[in-house]
Amino acid sequence: MGQNKSSTPGQRTGFLGTLKEALAAASREDTGQPQNEAPVVAASPPEPMQLPPPLPKASVEAEVAESAEVDPGTEAEPEMTQKTSGLSAADAAREARGGTAPLKTVAADVEQVDETTRVAKKMVAKEEDAGRTQLVRGKVDVQRGQFGCDPVVGWLVIVGGPGIGAFRPVYEGNNSIGRALTQRIPIDFGDDAISSEEQAYIRYDSSDRSFLFVPNLAKTNVVSVNNARPTGAVELNAMDVIVMGRTQIVFVPFCGKDFDWSEIAEK
Repeated sequence: MGQNKSSTPGQRTGFLGTLKEALAAASREDTGQPQNEAPVVAASPPEPMQLPPPLPKASVEAEVAESAEVDPGTEAEPEMTQKTSGLSAADAAREARGGTAPLKTVAADVEQVDETTRVAKKMVAKEEDAGRTQLVRGKVDVQRGQFGCDPVVGWLVIVGGPGIGAFRPVYEGNNSIGRALTQRIPIDFGDDAISSEEQAYIRYDSSDRSFLFVPNLAKTNVVSVNNARPTGAVELNAMDVIVMGRTQIVFVPFCGKDFDWSEIAEK
């Protein structure tokens, strides 16, 4: 025990040194720092990225112009851009697809056509109103004046040969028959066996209301009435059959004993 009390100063110093080291080690464990390592310094935040200064306006326009350049084979594209610059997007797309006119132009044409149609309909309506048929009630006195043309007194109906089914009117007075159009009764259906002029005559006399057939004996072509070859004037009656060349004709009277145009003229 006497030896412990008389310990040397060097031994006390070593004990104190050992205690200080233990306390320092405990404090390092509390802070999470490893022994014999330098303390960790917090990293400073990164500096913001510096953007390059904006380019001048002239440089930007030059870059846009360079990017808009096209090959020589696509020269039509700028023209299309200029052409469609004044149009709407729908009109420009329509023109690019089929080259059709803009909708505004088509609409204007349609409006013009509609206006023309309305005007035409109004004109037609006015004409219809002006020429509208009027209703007639009761007995009406029919006015009769001068004949505007030669009055028809009968007909010749083609029942055989060229022109079958056709007819020719017979007029009052003397009627020459032939192929020429200058004849009063032209039988011009292609039968060259009929004389061009005055093959025969049909005469109607309103004084006695009778029809006569007169052959032209100066012609070499022969005509017949009811299978008989007349050598002079013969009376014609309803449904008599006349043969001229290769054409067969039936006579149909309108005037006669029952009616004559003079009856109307006298009233």
